[in-house]
Order: sequence, then C-alpha cells, then structure tokens
Amino acid sequence: MYESQLRENLSLVREAIGAAAFRSGRERQAVTLVAVTKSHPPEAIRAALALGIRDIGENRMEELGEKVGLLGPDAATWHMVGHLQSRKARQAVGAVDLLHSLDTLKLANRLSTFASEDGLQLPVLIQVNVSGEEVKSGFPADRAVEAIHQILGLPGLVVRGLMTMAPFVDDEKLLRRTFAGLRRTLEEAGRLPGFVGQELSMGMTHDFELAVEEGSTMVRIGTALFGERPR
Repeated sequence: MYESQLRENLSLVREAIGAAAFRSGRERQAVTLVAVTKSHPPEAIRAALALGIRDIGENRMEELGEKVGLLGPDAATWHMVGHLQSRKARQAVGAVDLLHSLDTLKLANRLSTFASEDGLQLPVLIQVNVSGEEVKSGFPADRAVEAIHQILGLPGLVVRGLMTMAPFVDDEKLLRRTFAGLRRTLEEAGRLPGFVGQELSMGMTHDFELAVEEGSTMVRIGTALFGERPR
C-alpha cells in the first residue's frame, strides 16, 4: 500500500526540492530529505528504504525506540525531530543519530551526562524559536548564540547546526523572515570558537520549498510523502 503511493509522492517532492535548490543556487544533493513517519507503521519505513530514502524522522521518543528496535539501528539514519523531554534523554542517547530539537540547557546537560557516561558523541541541532510564538519550543532568537556558546563546552555533544519550526500559516513573507532569521543566527554562531555546524533543519510539508530557497539543508516531510497520518 505504501510503496505505490510513496513512489509517486517521492518523485514530486524530490523534484520540488531540486527546483527550490536551483533557485537558491545550490544542487539538489545539498538538501537532505528526512522522511517523518510519525504514527505510520513500520511498513511505511520499509517502503521508504526500498525507494532509497535513508533518513527517517520521528516525533516521539517511544515510537522511535520501538521502530529502531524492530528494524535495527543500522536500517536508517534515525532523526528525532519532535520535542524531547529531559526525563527521556537517556532513551535518546545511543538510539538517535541526530537530535533536531535540543531546546533547553537542562536537556543539553542531561544529554551530555548520559553520552559521556556511555563514551558516545551525540550529534545535535539546537532549536531556535525564531518566530517568537509562545507555543513553540526553542531558545529565543536573541539569546540563541549565547546558549550555543554554552552548549559547545559540554562533552558528549556535537553541534551540527540549528533547527526551527515556522508558523503554520500561508504568509510567505512571514515564513521567509523566519527561515532567514535562522540562517542569520547560524552565521552569527559561526563566529564562536569551535563552532563548525552547517546544518539548517527547516521546512515541512507546507513550507519546505520556501525553506530550501532560504538555505535549508534538511527538510522534515511527512504528509507530502505518506499522506495523512492514520488515526
């Protein structure tokens, strides 16, 4: 069921990413497609893997852990793209290949402790609340660089870049302003000693083309690939 639908959708999404990358003066390969399989069964992931998708994203730690346990840690590159509660930090270390949503210093310290205890390096993206919406997680944009500086000093964490979630609106100017704001924050962070992160995780089903035009290197797409989530 998933493979036939996904084959057609994947072609359209890849074409759209490629066109947006071209408009921003980049190659299609400069943008990683993270297929978000929240609430979809393992069959959806198997179909994605069969079609050449290697990066799989989940919004909940429990669901990610179950799917990693079922399919194996080496089946895909596993991305945790949703909010991670600090009490679940232990579960993330060793199971997640890239955490997109490092959004508090408390969580950073817990992840650092567990990763160090296990002798691991956990790649992370620091979430920035560029839009300033109260319902969004992440460091406020005006304090993000200071937070990044503190996190760079924590053992066990490797900062690969930044992530943001744009408002769920059709206002192109607002969306572009949000994505451009994260890009500027990355440029500011680039002046910090030891900061080498280059990833910008921004863009979802409703806005990924604008995100790519504004410099996104990772788009997190679920509905446009797999359809509406099962109830």
